[in-house]
Amino acid sequence: MSQQAEATKDEIIALERSYWDAMKKKDGRRAAELSGENSIVTGARGVMIIAKDKMGKMTEDGSWTLDDYAFDKVEVSTPAENVAIIAYTVRQKVTMNGKAQDLKAADSSTWIRGSNGWECHAHSEAFLNDK
Repeated sequence: MSQQAEATKDEIIALERSYWDAMKKKDGRRAAELSGENSIVTGARGVMIIAKDKMGKMTEDGSWTLDDYAFDKVEVSTPAENVAIIAYTVRQKVTMNGKAQDLKAADSSTWIRGSNGWECHAHSEAFLNDK
């Protein structure tokens, strides 16, 4: 059995961007593929555990669109060979219920590499004030 190399910062950033791109395209299949079997998500709606298939459905449904996003101040930590944590600020242009909004948030995700490759097992988002 071969040893897997530690994740690179660029690899984890690419995974996170792939997740955001799936949200932007409303690609539920890709969002589910990148999600852990049961992912912990925290944000404005509190704490949720979301099953892989439900994450895909939530990506496709809803009265929202992610129009654009940009990461800034990206940090990546690899505390173990098959675990990576990414944290960053993100500017998001979204449309919710027909209303365009510009949002800034601090986000983090925990990625774990298993038999299915890298999967996101936890994600959190805290909206920031632009003062």
